[in-house]
Amino acid sequence: MSGKLRRFPGGLHLDGHKTESTQCAVQRARLPRRLILPLHQHIGAEAKSVVMAGERVLKGQMIARAEGYVSAPVHAPSSGTVVEIGDRPVPHPSGLSAPCIVIETDGTEQWCERHPVQDYITQDPSHLRNLIREAGIVGLGGAGFPSFIKLNPLGKTVDTLILNAAECEPYITCDDMLMRERAAEIIHGIQIMRHALHAAHCIIGIEDNKPEARAALVRALQELHIDGIQVTQVPTRYPAGGEKQLIHVLTGKEVPSNGLPVHIGIVCHNVATAAAIYRAVQHGEPLISRYVTVTGSGVPEPRNLEVLFGTPMAELLEQCGADPASVERLVMGGPMMGFGVHMPGVPVVKTTNCLLADRHLPAAPAAMPCIRCGACAEACPANLLPQQLYWHAHAGEFDKAQNYNLFDCIECGCCAAVCPSHIPLVQYYRYAKGEIWTREREKQKADVARERHEFRLARLAQDKAEREARHAQKKAELAGKTAPHETTSH
Repeated sequence: MSGKLRRFPGGLHLDGHKTESTQCAVQRARLPRRLILPLHQHIGAEAKSVVMAGERVLKGQMIARAEGYVSAPVHAPSSGTVVEIGDRPVPHPSGLSAPCIVIETDGTEQWCERHPVQDYITQDPSHLRNLIREAGIVGLGGAGFPSFIKLNPLGKTVDTLILNAAECEPYITCDDMLMRERAAEIIHGIQIMRHALHAAHCIIGIEDNKPEARAALVRALQELHIDGIQVTQVPTRYPAGGEKQLIHVLTGKEVPSNGLPVHIGIVCHNVATAAAIYRAVQHGEPLISRYVTVTGSGVPEPRNLEVLFGTPMAELLEQCGADPASVERLVMGGPMMGFGVHMPGVPVVKTTNCLLADRHLPAAPAAMPCIRCGACAEACPANLLPQQLYWHAHAGEFDKAQNYNLFDCIECGCCAAVCPSHIPLVQYYRYAKGEIWTREREKQKADVARERHEFRLARLAQDKAEREARHAQKKAELAGKTAPHETTSH
């Protein structure tokens, strides 16, 4: 692979605010009295519960199975008793409730039976993918796409596996600390993914503001005597961790519009996903916890914690010295791509990488009319025209927005950050995407209904034609029987 780095368009140099949460080692978060586990923690179909209220469960036991291909199961993060299955508030921009399984923990942390695979090289890639699916592993650096799907090249040749270690958004340091403390697990996970993909090359792309993490990865590669994995530093510039941006910087290749990295022979995964795959395959442990950064002006002791899924966010804030009641704004994720959490009692889920808690927030400036300055286009890392997208989204002209490649927008927030009129541009893009998806679903439903109606009409017409044919045949038979009698009489 070429060592030459490229530059993606646009992007911003932002204050990192990273050092605040990397001053101490990662600790395990305290075991909560109750774990609240949403059945939908990933992109795709919601998992379906396989337990009942009153049932005792063990740590690592599957409590909800994947429903459909694009889905992921949910496992009990600790042993205890299922006390409720029903709608609970979940971390989502809407603030709505969703189906959850509530487990009252018993404090014993009793594991279910595990089935580790020590020699993964002898395993068929399809078997490894199934293990990863059954472990409930989803992408831990983004929206939570089921990982086994990206490990299935579907007949395409994958030349390069890229591990995303950029972690470019301000405040978030969970991947940084994972690389410092569990570099060997990440490397082992990479080897498993390479085997599943038959990838000849692997590049770990890491921003140059993480020297300790980079040193830990290089040291692990040397100690494990592993070749074919290249650790490459990329300039610190947001959003260097965007999948398409990182691929371009490291390889010079462009992912086509509405295309996937696998279409150009590349698969990209997050470093935390690699570590989770290692734990699943070689220790038989499903995905039940992750590193979470707890930081912000409302957190006296910012740090990273290893957190069981289902832990209420308020308990993590308290463990870091914060008073949940005094937090004016709680964001899940970073300041650029995160979203506001409406109540601190909602649980940590698989996609929770950071809790950003702020106090004494200044009033948000009012949005003003667009002055057509073009700053948004200069900052856009996807080479889009944010101004045009805004106008068409605002006017409800969704077809025109799609003509300007709306779905290539990665919602990084660069355009909104530089807008002198303080227009919440990304909110308009999300609204337009949501409307388009809703209309597509309604169109599909209408198409299905029309097809069913047309099939019914065709079936009724066929039934009528068959009845008329039977009547005609009967009439002909009757006519044939009576014809000789009529002739004799005459």
